[in-house]
Amino acid sequence: MSEAHVRAFVRESEEGITELNNSLLALESDPDDPEAMDAIFRTAHTLKGNAAAMGFGDFSGLAHAMEDLLDEVRDGDMAVSGALMDRLFEAVDLLDAMLGEIDESGDTSIDPSGVEEDLRVLAEEGAEALETDEAEEASDGDGDDGSDADDESSDGDAVAGGDGEDEDDNGAGDTGDDTAVVEAAFDHDLSPGDDEGVYRARVDLGDADMPGIDAMFVLEAVEDGFDGTACDPDREAIEEGEFDDTFDLYVVADAGATVEAGVDAVSQVEAVEVNAVDPAPGDDAGTDVGDDADDTASTATDSEASAEPPAADAADDDSDDGDADGSPSDAAESGESSTSSSDNISSVRVDVEQLDDLYGLVEQLVTSRIKLRREMEEADIDSDNLDELDKISTNLQDTVMDMRLIPLSAVVDTFPRLVRDLARDQSKDVNFDIDGRDIELDRTILTEIRDPLVHILRNAVDHGIESPEKREAAGKDPTGTIELRADRERDHVTIVVEDDGGGIEADALREKAVEEGVKSRAEVEAMSDSEARELVFHPGFSTNDEVTDVSGRGVGMDVVRTTVKDLDGSVTLDSTPGEGTRFEIKLPVTVAIVRVMFVEVDGVEYGVPIKNIAEVSRADGIDVAHGDEIVRHDGEIYPVLRLSEVLGTAGAAGAAGAAGPDDALADGGHDHDAGRDHDVGGPGGDGGGMLLRIHDEKRPVALHCDDVLHQEEVVVKPLEGILSGIPGLSGTAVLGDGDVVSILDVETLGGRR
Repeated sequence: MSEAHVRAFVRESEEGITELNNSLLALESDPDDPEAMDAIFRTAHTLKGNAAAMGFGDFSGLAHAMEDLLDEVRDGDMAVSGALMDRLFEAVDLLDAMLGEIDESGDTSIDPSGVEEDLRVLAEEGAEALETDEAEEASDGDGDDGSDADDESSDGDAVAGGDGEDEDDNGAGDTGDDTAVVEAAFDHDLSPGDDEGVYRARVDLGDADMPGIDAMFVLEAVEDGFDGTACDPDREAIEEGEFDDTFDLYVVADAGATVEAGVDAVSQVEAVEVNAVDPAPGDDAGTDVGDDADDTASTATDSEASAEPPAADAADDDSDDGDADGSPSDAAESGESSTSSSDNISSVRVDVEQLDDLYGLVEQLVTSRIKLRREMEEADIDSDNLDELDKISTNLQDTVMDMRLIPLSAVVDTFPRLVRDLARDQSKDVNFDIDGRDIELDRTILTEIRDPLVHILRNAVDHGIESPEKREAAGKDPTGTIELRADRERDHVTIVVEDDGGGIEADALREKAVEEGVKSRAEVEAMSDSEARELVFHPGFSTNDEVTDVSGRGVGMDVVRTTVKDLDGSVTLDSTPGEGTRFEIKLPVTVAIVRVMFVEVDGVEYGVPIKNIAEVSRADGIDVAHGDEIVRHDGEIYPVLRLSEVLGTAGAAGAAGAAGPDDALADGGHDHDAGRDHDVGGPGGDGGGMLLRIHDEKRPVALHCDDVLHQEEVVVKPLEGILSGIPGLSGTAVLGDGDVVSILDVETLGGRR
């Protein structure tokens, strides 16, 4: 199987495992939830079929065992319990681990036979086996029970995917024992390998408007998914639509279930019946595994059916089932559209690296556009074509930025399982709610923000939510609540994580800070309660006396603030003792391309993001109060920060040729008198200058510069290596004329943190 096929299988299965986790959590919360049970079966069935079609027999067998066990629960033969769910979650984790190996190397060496055997024993013997198994685990005994159960579900069946022996989704109860090999009247001329056989798939396209075209897609998909194929009637006749209702495909495969899963996955196929012509060794379920309209319905997108292997599309195999019972389909939840009733290609999968390459090309286009405009202005050339290029490149930039936006659900859908496991480990009861899954963020931001959110949630479970006994003693519901909410306002997203736990005692933090030497007694006594609570973000600071798997090392909350800051965001903390704690994170929706106002300081050009600037004015209203320069605006007082003083040392060092981080601040010098016109005039170096008043929420301060030059949309490159983390500097931008200009970070100018 090609690398592209494996990659498609992995991506589909990752979504399936996330959905399986969340459906199991829903079932654990409400054992009588039929939608959760149906969703679990659809997902497990899809994972099993995909893996069988791709030849990952161990993966398929484990998913099959989960399906059998859950069937006992659905039939009422076994009750949902914490111990049972632990076993199911253990199986899901093993599937996830196997998938990780497949993603890295194209195969997996993990042996799931032990877990699979446990699940089959539970399915066969019920709750009594679960209790016995728990006792054996407690005494480190492996036990040998379950061998009889395995005799009924052999490894051979598991490798084949076992689709033929568990059509319980439709109540048929076919075990595959009535296998009958059919005689092939057609000379297929296929030569199977030692572990393979030849199978006939009778394909029904239903009431197709263009049967020849639909059949062509089916033929191409099957030929891509299997090593040997033949067809009856011949290919030309099939593609001309010259067949009555059905046509036959002869396929070389390791099992009939593999053929069924592969052919079913093609969206044009309405039904398929698979029989063995020459069954593979050990394949007892190789015939009569199909002809099940409910299971064979498929809503895979046409783009996937024609461009990707059958295994990739098999994930959508049961989507119609989901729609029939009112549950959202896999395709709808993943943002892809279903084309079961249309032949239009409505979505395609794009590799992340290709998307990043496209984004890089757009960055270069923006820079080249700026350079071209400057050259034309210097040559006094005016052209409507350049204005049109501006519009086109801007629209292209917006489109690419939107392509990079990914729903928050890509990250937060894994959190319910995280919270559940943490709470269970600490014997706490926690309800976890998520709102705003559809809010979209740039892929880079979404990737980076996952760890901070995990740290906050772990902190909420470990530090925030009290034990049920303590909550009852305090007059609270014994079950705690944690909420994660996301909301978008213009170009920013706000993520709030709030719990109703014990809150944070400011005095306790003060004492801990003094005890650990983080602050002196005088410093903590001078702090307000809100300032004292900010100590939780201090590196190495923890309120836990013991180091556990969850907390105590003092690194989690420091990571939160550092990561959010690096993403040009902010994090705030609010807490009421006895009532709970609230973390609020504000992040930009996108990164990299920003509009910047360029200013001159001592002959050097710097950039300030316009989103941070509230007002630009002449510096003719500066007063002095208590020895400090200030300006007044609408009754508020703003301290003046002179950039010439803040950046002077760095600029001098750079001018002297000193090598080091300060060079970045000095770079970008430009003789403005000899070249560029100023968009906004100013006194220049006459001692007056200009003031940039910064938005209050960013930093209530007014920046003084010699002159304001122009505004421009630029690509900001973050600093890396020894340059990263320089106070006052967020990155650099390369202008169209080749100048490298430092972009200032208004929050940390002057060493402020």
